[in-house]
Parts: sequence; structure tokens; C-alpha cells
Amino acid sequence: MNFNSAEFEKSFGLASQLCESDLPEICFSGRSNVGKSSLINKVLGRKSIARVSSKPGKTVTINFYRLENLRLVDLPGYGYAKVAGSHKERWSELMEAYFGSGRRIIRVFQLIDMRHPATDFDLSMLDFMKQNGINYTVILTKSDKLNKSERDKRLSLIKDELGEYALNTEIIPFSVQSADSIEIVRKIIEKSAI
Repeated sequence: MNFNSAEFEKSFGLASQLCESDLPEICFSGRSNVGKSSLINKVLGRKSIARVSSKPGKTVTINFYRLENLRLVDLPGYGYAKVAGSHKERWSELMEAYFGSGRRIIRVFQLIDMRHPATDFDLSMLDFMKQNGINYTVILTKSDKLNKSERDKRLSLIKDELGEYALNTEIIPFSVQSADSIEIVRKIIEKSAI
């Protein structure tokens, strides 16, 4: 699969704007500022196809990126306390519309900051996917911010924090600095698309 050929396709901020899906979709989900845009940029081999912001809560749309035979979908970040209630309500409506629209969602990459415990929002997303039979992979972002012993400790703790959601699930420490990390995610995308 030629990841460098990806193109930004469209962006929707309201449930009413979502159009029908004609291709399988792989989603990137996680709290605000977890590193979704940076990960997407690295996987696609582009510097800024996905906008990276230092200010949490900035991605408030669902962004679609077209590859040869599938779409990558950057879901808006959740759980940022300083976002107004009206934005949280719109986020909730947008997510319900997206997941409830009969799309061919073949995998969700659930991103969790490796340095911190999984949040209630993270666990809610994992529960939603499990209840709805959606394949998911947990990606632990910002692993390069920890030394080896800290990474090993967090990896062990995160499995306990995720409980049943960690069973039979790939859990991948990820660093945007690591070519190996990027290649692992690309291989999962390729396998999922078969």
C-alpha cells in the first residue's frame, strides 16, 4: 500500500454533514492532545496532512484521508475539560451519527498517552467497540517520553487498567521518533484492509 499517496478528502463538524461511506474505514480515536494527528502524519509520511495543534480540543471535526482502497478517519479528541458544554454535546452527536450510520469500520486505533492511566473516556470507547463488535488496537503514544524501565512499568499497569479490554488485543507502544512503530501501524492497516 502506498501510504504517501494519501490525500485529505473532507472534513465534517456536524452530524447532518456526514455522507455515506463507499470504502472501508480505519479510525483513530483518543482524548484531546494524545497525538492522533502526529501519528497520522508519520504513518502517511507527510509533515502536515493532519493538522497538529499544541492546544488541546482543537480537532472538532471528523477528518477523512483517502488511500487507494480505504479511508483513514481522524475522530475529534474527547475529554478536554476546558471545551464548552455545547462542543461536548456536538461531539457526542457527531460520534453517534458516525458510528450509527452503517459505515464499514474495519478497525479503530484507540490512542492512549502511555505516560498516564487510561481515562474513563478511553474505557468507554473501548467498551463501545467491544459491545458493537468493532476490531480495535490500543496504541500507547508518547512512549519516547519514558525511559525503558518506565515504559515496562506503564505497559504492565496499562494492561491492568484496561482489564477485559486488554484481552486478545494488540497493545503497541508508539513513538513518532521510531520507524519501527510507524511500520507496525502500517502493517496493521494493510492487514485490516485485506
